[in-house]
Amino acid sequence: MNDVKLLIGGAACAAANGATFERKNPVNGDTVSVVAAATLADADAAVAAAAAAFPAWSVMPPSERRKLLLKAADVMDSHAKDFVELGVAEAGSTPIWYGFNAMLSANMLRDAAGLVTQVGGEVIPSDVPGNMAMALRQPAGVVLGIAPWNAPVILGTRAIAVPLACGNTVVLKASELTPAVHRLIGQVFVEAGFPAGVVNVITNAPADAPAVVERLIANPAVKRVNFTGSTGVGRIIGQLAAKHLKPAVLELGGKNPMLILDDADLDEAVEAAAFGSFFNQGQICMSTDRIIVASAVADTFVAKLTAKVGRMKAGKPGSEGCILGAMVSPEAAARVKRLAEDAASKGATLTTGPVQLDGAVLQPVLIDGLTTAMELYKEEAFGPVVTVLRAGSDDEAVRLANDSEYGLSASVFSKDIGRAMAVAKRIESGICHINSSTVHDEAQMPFGGVKSSGYGRFGGKAGVAEFTDLRWITIQTTHRHYPV
Repeated sequence: MNDVKLLIGGAACAAANGATFERKNPVNGDTVSVVAAATLADADAAVAAAAAAFPAWSVMPPSERRKLLLKAADVMDSHAKDFVELGVAEAGSTPIWYGFNAMLSANMLRDAAGLVTQVGGEVIPSDVPGNMAMALRQPAGVVLGIAPWNAPVILGTRAIAVPLACGNTVVLKASELTPAVHRLIGQVFVEAGFPAGVVNVITNAPADAPAVVERLIANPAVKRVNFTGSTGVGRIIGQLAAKHLKPAVLELGGKNPMLILDDADLDEAVEAAAFGSFFNQGQICMSTDRIIVASAVADTFVAKLTAKVGRMKAGKPGSEGCILGAMVSPEAAARVKRLAEDAASKGATLTTGPVQLDGAVLQPVLIDGLTTAMELYKEEAFGPVVTVLRAGSDDEAVRLANDSEYGLSASVFSKDIGRAMAVAKRIESGICHINSSTVHDEAQMPFGGVKSSGYGRFGGKAGVAEFTDLRWITIQTTHRHYPV
């Protein structure tokens, strides 16, 4: 059992009132972590620590920040086994998923280390004689990162890495479902030798989340907010940030379509669909939610994908022969089962057979014949279920892809790259991959969505723009004539 403390000003500490909450294993119900339940005073203290650390961190030479970020990457690599154990215990997915999380997160830190000298600017021609005008990017201040449970190491690290590279300090608000995982991220920075207060981690009881989040966003020292999670909660975060005039990056839900045109390589499409739909039990913001396939090849594709999915088994994490694990909770699994059975009751075909549920373990489901009457047509599944719609033309496929409030990731399969590119440009999404899965993430890429999938971008130079202030500074080098 893990004893999870707050990280404030470089020190591990209990909540101000000593309160705790428990996170239980979603498979067996055992208590995994006893976690400090932060008070509003603790939230204030975390921001104060970050604000106190900001002046020195923001002017630290880039090479020094680079060394520390690279050291943190190495420390994260050394904790890979710990991240796997904590992730499996707290969130129920497979060891391979959390191993991938730790590997990509370490690489995110290495990529961020390379950005420290990219926080630059430009000289802009001025019409004023003798005037040199510059646009300079500077650290914003304290950044609040709010990370979810589904890819806990990746998304917790993403909330921190680029802001730190830009010279900001950070408060990470951990997920109530993976508090020990997120707290270990904070410990990585402690062990890497980061100055006290540069990275702080707050954990809170589920019931206290609204008050703690509002207190953190409202704090005048917080200058930027980033949130990854559901669209429903994202709307609340966005409203709070707007109320306090805080720029926010929101990466929210998705109903991600894979479009399979009539000339696609169906075997490649099947492999990508199975991975994109069921990796981490479909609990990824980029998971393939809808497969829109050309009518001419639909029967063949569905048969091939059904056979593939039939060989994919879910079970207790690490069980022999099970490449899929458990969902984050029995309640989450029951919700997905209900959505699948709603579709079946309204005429859809469950090509993989009746839904099989055992607690938090749900076997993968493929549904053919989705219609607008079914809840899964609009609602984000966020579980091991994928639906098939048939399209008679490229235009109809694009129309179906865009018939959603969401716009995060998409993919198009076609042997004709020009045709695929023309289709991709018409899809309303922040991300689109041709002849590849909807699930694809790299640290240096501009990651984010449109419509109800949020706004702003994580990653690379796009992230630098989000987590810095752009200032206009001029130098008058000659006498200037003024009209009055």
